[in-house]
Amino acid sequence: MNRRKFIKKGGLTSLGICFLSALYSWKIEPFWLDFVRIKMPIKNLPEDLVGKHIMQISDIHVGNRFDWNYLIDSFKKAQKFNPDIVVYTGDYISYNDRQFEQLKIVMESAVIGKYGTVGVLGNHDYGKKWRQESVANTIIKILDESGIKILRNEQIEIKGLNIIGIDDLWGTNFHPEKALSKLDIRKANLVLCHNPDVCDLNVWKNYNSWILSGHTHGGQVKPPFLPPPILPVKNKTYRAGKINLSKQRTLYINRALGHLWQIRFNVRPEITIFELKRE
Repeated sequence: MNRRKFIKKGGLTSLGICFLSALYSWKIEPFWLDFVRIKMPIKNLPEDLVGKHIMQISDIHVGNRFDWNYLIDSFKKAQKFNPDIVVYTGDYISYNDRQFEQLKIVMESAVIGKYGTVGVLGNHDYGKKWRQESVANTIIKILDESGIKILRNEQIEIKGLNIIGIDDLWGTNFHPEKALSKLDIRKANLVLCHNPDVCDLNVWKNYNSWILSGHTHGGQVKPPFLPPPILPVKNKTYRAGKINLSKQRTLYINRALGHLWQIRFNVRPEITIFELKRE
């Protein structure tokens, strides 16, 4: 093979690899759901909850940027795990005026926990520029009708597990001090907050348990051996997965079930299943 033919063949091979990678990132990985299993040791956990499961679903982003029937199919797969508690950590839509009816259809198949189902709002749930309280109120109503209680800087106890919901950092109702005002570290506690940047704020007092977040989508695209080029957080270490913040607190960032745009590479969509144990 002469030099010209070698270069031509190499160029065609590279072009083919680029085409297949683009096709994979557009048509395959955005819909290749990963059920991630994690052990969750919690202080003061009631004996009745040992071995039970919490399912985290985050960032479903109902809208017109991808086929939202994928979300319904994913919910049906998740229902087969029969989770004890289900938590949703925000961004139910990618907002425009048509999303409310679409959200109603999708949430007819929502995954509901045997003991309880709660959630928090994300920035997209506040509409344009994250400032439309009426959009948040409409979403809350739809979710409530689907069996999901949205926590807005408040807490609820489910079978002895105290779940604290912090409203979105970028929204109009961010008051973490209110959410944590009645914190009792003698209880089994769990915090939900959409944006993991909240973990770096001086609001946590002596909180000593897990924090479940979403928001980052893991970057959606992660080149091998490199960090994701786009992350919507100040703290760029907050990508995805389990992060030990201190001896007291553990953060888990879900990679998102939906996507802002239909592209993923090396960052599969995720639903997380936590197995509860006593610490």
